[in-house]
Amino acid sequence: MIALAASARALRVFQVVWVLGFLVGTTTHTADLIVGGVNAYSDFPLGVRLFWVSLTILDPATAALIIFRRRSGIVVGIVVIVADIAVNWTVFAVVGGLSLFGVLSQSLFAVLILATARPLWIWFGPSSPRERADLNRKA
Repeated sequence: MIALAASARALRVFQVVWVLGFLVGTTTHTADLIVGGVNAYSDFPLGVRLFWVSLTILDPATAALIIFRRRSGIVVGIVVIVADIAVNWTVFAVVGGLSLFGVLSQSLFAVLILATARPLWIWFGPSSPRERADLNRKA
């Protein structure tokens, strides 16, 4: 029973870390847009700029899905963080203008996301009513 409680605590910590990480991203991109307006990322290629602006929607959406323990949040979170580090490392290597600390810390967050995705997936359980109904039929 004690091990189960520690496990539930660890899962809650993973959930909180995911949410905080995606909210940091939300804050960063929102602040960039507030300070820089439509020219916030004007030194970067159009595709990169559009991607970074889209994160002002994707990051908080991911955080909300994780708060409500939706499996779709895990999928979206993995896609977002993998795409984000791919874009950011490419920009860092090719264009410049990003800090090494930023891309490294984001990469460490991606490792944490990938390492904790499966335990959270199991803990969150079926997301949709259809998945729950299928699970109930199999039981």
